[in-house]
Amino acid sequence: MKIKKIEIEPLTTKNLILKPFTIPFCQNILNNDFSDLEKWNYQKGKSWPDMDVLDTLPRIINNLNKVGYPTGFESWMIIKKDTKEIIGDLGFKGFNNKKENIDIGYGIIKEERRKGFAEEAVRELIKWAFSNEKIKEITANCLTENISSINLLHKFNFTKIRVENEMIYWNLINKNYKKTS
Repeated sequence: MKIKKIEIEPLTTKNLILKPFTIPFCQNILNNDFSDLEKWNYQKGKSWPDMDVLDTLPRIINNLNKVGYPTGFESWMIIKKDTKEIIGDLGFKGFNNKKENIDIGYGIIKEERRKGFAEEAVRELIKWAFSNEKIKEITANCLTENISSINLLHKFNFTKIRVENEMIYWNLINKNYKKTS
């Protein structure tokens, strides 16, 4: 499925704003330029961007370069609504046309973990993704020792597919899926 270009609006939950990353924003952060945050009235979270984010930004740029613009099936910033601080990211690694699926991942800075933000963000992004009936499933993976992620994926009824090399692989089927011909 070729995703047509549309303006992806930020998603809003009770406590969070989810905003898609863009190539210029990612490049600016990698160059230690945070001027976009000022323009959007956002702030850096206490330890944001952490090493995980800095390692992920080139992959986000690579995924965005494949499609040329945010489609929603790439990465999103997680922003606390009350303080406007970026506290993490979540999203997909692009849409897999052949399997009609997307693979989800997420990360929250250490100061904001265990407060329900990952759950709230993942819930909203699953709802957004599954509003598209072309998405057959969402996949995920986590380390076998990552109890927090395992519990979160269980909470959303992901099914464990297999365990391999200390990784657990999961999927969640979209009940609204309509096969394309």
